[in-house]
Amino acid sequence: MIAQDTFSEIAMLLLICALIGALFVRLRQPVLIAYIFVGVVVGPAVLGLVTAHDQIDLLAQVGVAVLLFAVGLKLDLNHIRHIGPVALATGLGQLTFTIVIGFGIVMALGRDWVEALYVAVALTFSSTIIIVKLLSDKRELDSLHGRIAVGFLIVQDLAVVVAMMTMSALRGTGGADGSEATLLDVALSLSWRLALAAVAMFVLMRWVLPVVVASMARSQELLLVFAIAWGVALAALGDWAGFSEEAGAFLAGFSLASTPFREAMNARLTGIRDFLLLFFFIDLGAQLDFSTLGAEVGPAVLLSLFVLIGNPLIVMAIMGTMGYRKRTGFMAGLTVAQISEFSIVFMAMGITLGHVGPQALGLTTLVGVITITLSTYMILYSQPLYERLAPWLGWFERQQPFREQAAEQAPADQAPAEVIVFGLGRYGSRLLQQLRSAGVQTIGVDFDPEAVRALQAQQLPVQFGDGEDPDFLESLPLSRLRWVVTTFPQWESNRALLHALKVARFEGEVVAAVRDAAHGRALREAGVRQILNPFDDAADFAAEHLAKTIRTKEPTP
Repeated sequence: MIAQDTFSEIAMLLLICALIGALFVRLRQPVLIAYIFVGVVVGPAVLGLVTAHDQIDLLAQVGVAVLLFAVGLKLDLNHIRHIGPVALATGLGQLTFTIVIGFGIVMALGRDWVEALYVAVALTFSSTIIIVKLLSDKRELDSLHGRIAVGFLIVQDLAVVVAMMTMSALRGTGGADGSEATLLDVALSLSWRLALAAVAMFVLMRWVLPVVVASMARSQELLLVFAIAWGVALAALGDWAGFSEEAGAFLAGFSLASTPFREAMNARLTGIRDFLLLFFFIDLGAQLDFSTLGAEVGPAVLLSLFVLIGNPLIVMAIMGTMGYRKRTGFMAGLTVAQISEFSIVFMAMGITLGHVGPQALGLTTLVGVITITLSTYMILYSQPLYERLAPWLGWFERQQPFREQAAEQAPADQAPAEVIVFGLGRYGSRLLQQLRSAGVQTIGVDFDPEAVRALQAQQLPVQFGDGEDPDFLESLPLSRLRWVVTTFPQWESNRALLHALKVARFEGEVVAAVRDAAHGRALREAGVRQILNPFDDAADFAAEHLAKTIRTKEPTP
């Protein structure tokens, strides 16, 4: 009977999450906010519908372990080596300044230093899952600011695991009452355990796991089961060794990140990870104590303003100092204008270790709900937001933004161009090649450094740059151009390009390639007279060619 009641409760929760999640998706919000909302509604604070707390808590723990395993799985050693100095400097700089300033704000609110440290560290983490999803939807993942943002998100992911290891090592030190000798003992204990774990990981990754994983990969279902089993097993081992379950799960994923089966495991784990994390956020919402949350609203608003405004300003200042334009710094900075699901996991771990109380988790959750909700819209509407704020952002740009200017320099011997193509994906790069084959002097521009390098290796006149940036367009020979072709897939990007061309007083013709009729109508209303639709054009050409073939072919007797 108990099992049947538990099954019914889980079924009810899943149905409610699906319905509320659909509403939040319509509002263009991450579904994790919906899950927290569901937890609040079905929890004891409102309806009190859930009694299967132990079962939900167990699923939540497995979900957190799978989440950290998936994060570790993405961190291939080769990827870590190629993070780049800019992403590394920006990531470490943002972490340092956010922790220092956040610690000072929380201490000024009258909290003890342990809680202040936990909250300050929690404010530094941004949601890799949400940011990558938003940038991918906007097709900005391969842009300059997208690549830099992903780089320092990786730095943050590494930092959260180090933070979890460090805080879990303080288990039993008494938190704020720990003496200097105790903290030194903890540091020494953590050091030798980390060294032992590093040796064990090296042996496993070098000689054991490649053979085991290759054997498991003979069956895709078995590979998935092995991945989850390995992640959960090392999570349990990590907790036993004094690291924390989260750190153990991360190391499990990291140990498999260099295998050729990493992508297959990651693809199959995504749905399971999201499903299990649903229970973590439901459990979190159900545990929120509304009797104490009222006192946390003021501090949560203050800290949310710091995350929403202060974190982007920190990133902009660092990137401006390193020689990037204000627009690049602004777009990258928006990706840290939120805290992460890791922040909430980190605070929940602090409660488990006895370092902080439930009010700290409630404060962090409120900050998470506020910042994730607002920053989602900030990223979705980043270009209009930048256009409004650009006049006041000059403080964050050097007089000579040398890093971007160096990448934008065109070859001195390049012939005068008649056409410029913005956006060099499969369609844009093919268009560039065919126009040049037809004798039309054409140059290309793209914000993906790897695409630019690949086309330059083919001796094509391609420049790195952002067509949405008016400052960059000023460096182009627009006065000598007769045509501008844009293959940008989104209306917002094309609108920004048209605005920049207007500011630069471009007097030629604009041609736009679109993917749907609505995009084409918006461009026509903006004054673009010639619209290309690659799908319709290709279908028309194929139908005409096929019809000629059919008509000219001899009928079969």
